[in-house]
Amino acid sequence: KPDTLVTLERMMNVFKDYYEGTEYDLRKNITVKGDSGKMVISPLANPFMSVDELRLHKVNGGWHHLGERNIAVRFTMYGTVIQCRDWLPDEIGGVLWFALDNVASSVYVPIYCSVTDVASTYKTDGRRTGFSRDAAWWAFNRLGTLSAQRWGTFRKELDKTWIPFQQKLLVNQATIEKQALDLYNPKKPAKTIKLLTDYSMEWCNKAVNAAWDLGDYIWTKYDGYW
Repeated sequence: KPDTLVTLERMMNVFKDYYEGTEYDLRKNITVKGDSGKMVISPLANPFMSVDELRLHKVNGGWHHLGERNIAVRFTMYGTVIQCRDWLPDEIGGVLWFALDNVASSVYVPIYCSVTDVASTYKTDGRRTGFSRDAAWWAFNRLGTLSAQRWGTFRKELDKTWIPFQQKLLVNQATIEKQALDLYNPKKPAKTIKLLTDYSMEWCNKAVNAAWDLGDYIWTKYDGYW
């Protein structure tokens, strides 16, 4: 018997982890004197440093000058947590929770396995075709890149937006799936499929808009005053 059950939220948090507060935290030796006079991790220290930054700060670890390999990394294209629940109809039981770019600065949105479409920004090619406000990937990549410049400060801005956003989606899941079950007809599942398609598209769009807005906010609030 397990000590505790593995929840969906816990799985998401595992993939966001970078060993904060442990001996494997890449930032642990990048310190400054805090307001109390004690040495604290610098707000400029970030767990997603480039190779040049790792060498500059003489980071050493399991990968030698590359430090440690975090779970969450800056070069992630996307992350997934997949729910497969055989006690529900197939149209409802399979959910792909999908996060773009570095999941430590991103959010997971639900895409049900039965959807017939996804938000247009998730269909727009990102990295290979250059920066575009029409591509969801760039919304999250820009946000992640900005956040890493002063992680100790900007992560607080991320948390203020993404923690309640993620919680709302987790809480909403039971409600939307009850609605989907109430509509469900195994011979004619079209109404259920439309409901879940619309729901997934709605929250994908909300996530992308929030990522753009948060990036704009950080850029504007902290420009020149880091």
